[in-house]
Amino acid sequence: MGNTPSKSGSGDEPVKTTLFEREPSGITYRIPALIYLRHSHTFLAFAEKRSSPADHDAKILVMRRGTLKDDGSIQWSSSQELSSACLPNHRTMNPCPVYEKNTKTLFLFFVCIWGDTTEMKQIFTVYPRALSVYSEDFGQTWHIGKMLRKKSCECEMAEIIDHEGRSHLYCNARHNGGHRCVALSENSGVYFDKPHMAPELVEPPSGCQGSVIGFPAPEFVPNDDAESKACGTSLLSPDSQTWLLFMHPTNKSSRRDMGVYLNRSPLHSSGWDRPRIIHSGPSGYSDLAYNGDKDQFSCLMECGVESELEQIAFVSFSLNDVMQTGNKKDKKLR
Repeated sequence: MGNTPSKSGSGDEPVKTTLFEREPSGITYRIPALIYLRHSHTFLAFAEKRSSPADHDAKILVMRRGTLKDDGSIQWSSSQELSSACLPNHRTMNPCPVYEKNTKTLFLFFVCIWGDTTEMKQIFTVYPRALSVYSEDFGQTWHIGKMLRKKSCECEMAEIIDHEGRSHLYCNARHNGGHRCVALSENSGVYFDKPHMAPELVEPPSGCQGSVIGFPAPEFVPNDDAESKACGTSLLSPDSQTWLLFMHPTNKSSRRDMGVYLNRSPLHSSGWDRPRIIHSGPSGYSDLAYNGDKDQFSCLMECGVESELEQIAFVSFSLNDVMQTGNKKDKKLR
């Protein structure tokens, strides 16, 4: 199992650390999930272990633990199979870790699919629509919210705090219509109002999972914009105390060129900057995490040279990395 940083294909791309790698026997790792536990300075990286790339060959969930050192390096443990996360005659899929900070409890959500039931059979017997699962008692009991009123699946969510301190729950979901499906909830995920397409966020023809994360909007961000430096203008969004990052393949024709999009006005229907490319080449599923202590973002992503199924890699970058890349692109367009 890889643990050595590998050089990326472009000098502008961050260094990747391979955490899960396809094996000569055909064993393939898919569906990455990542969480950063601030209190213990620890990353937990999850994936499905499959006997082949096919969905119906998913076997068990695996995990690697990464300890963040004082010098910024990360020491990764070996891969561990989660044998308790399973049901007889079912395959365990789609890991989703959630940390409840009040009770200091880590929940690992996943789905258990009967036998070799194919993904297509699941889709055609139930009209796919995104929804939330939420708790009002710190995880003792859980409730299912209402489905979005538009075809959607494989969603991720982020909380947005507006300038008056009110909470809005943002949903970003996979859709096969060429663009992402997004919606907002004003009641903590019980119901999402007016789902619609996000024109700046493209989907390949069959769609692909994507990752979204919210983080506190900075008051000032160092960048190379001369006008901002001269006037010292605050970059804090006027309508929100939260910014969003979204990660997804940026090619509209195929799963290629993993990019990170920044939204400084997430309550507006159209506020996404052009993406920074994290990996040029085949790219698939991903998951983002935020380290508030170091003001740094990390992600797990499926990527490779000839196929996105070759490896699941870990990458870290800063907000300034994303913003400076956007500025450079804008200047080239002028």
